[in-house]
Amino acid sequence: MKMNKKALTKLATLFVGVFILGSCSTDPTSPGYEYMPDMYRSPAIEPYVDYGEIRGRINEDVKTKMSALTPPSFAIPYYGKDSAYVQMMLPYRRMPDSTYANVAAFYGWNISKLNEYEMAKADVNPIKLTADNSEATLKKGKELFTAMCQHCHGEKGDGKGPMVVSGAYQGSGIPNYSTLQIAEGQMFYSIYYGKNKMGAHSSQLNKEEIWTLVHYIKRFQDKNYGKFDKDGKSLSIPASGSTPDSLMTNSAAKVGM
Repeated sequence: MKMNKKALTKLATLFVGVFILGSCSTDPTSPGYEYMPDMYRSPAIEPYVDYGEIRGRINEDVKTKMSALTPPSFAIPYYGKDSAYVQMMLPYRRMPDSTYANVAAFYGWNISKLNEYEMAKADVNPIKLTADNSEATLKKGKELFTAMCQHCHGEKGDGKGPMVVSGAYQGSGIPNYSTLQIAEGQMFYSIYYGKNKMGAHSSQLNKEEIWTLVHYIKRFQDKNYGKFDKDGKSLSIPASGSTPDSLMTNSAAKVGM
């Protein structure tokens, strides 16, 4: 009996020794085997996880609740190290003005006492069209317009989209872009916050996409917009009060799009 106890003790000691040695590693950064991993590092919270079903267990109380939370105000993704691009993608500096004070979508927002829409005239599109990028930019603009705008504004930008023609949209206020005389900054403001019966698109389009749309909309106003001659000179005739292409880059940097 004593021999069996001694043998068992030696066997247990050997087992523990082997286990301890096995947990060692030649990697100085490795912790080896962890007895309780959660004590070392907390599991990350995953934003898109169905917490209503975990490991086969159903929790009816949270099954229909959205797990993703709204980011803190003015938080932005990492956009790289290109200062001009980062500047463009920073949160929009213009606030909704008194026009939006009673709009439910802007409940709790800081409403500006200034005429922000009028002030937006000074804002210049930070995406400068060149002979090299014009085709790709306008192609992307067309894709965005088709997906987000065409159903009301129409394929030709004449305000006769299928929603209007079918009678599904009741009311006026849809402009004909060919005769629309507003600054590009005001176009951006209108798309970002909405105007008349058009809702805000800031939650569906980022700033780069809205500015790309503005370029495409201006093609309805001028068929030569975005076209260049063999020397790279724009064939478009600047509208009255617009900013020449040669000044656009510097102006965009100043307004802080």
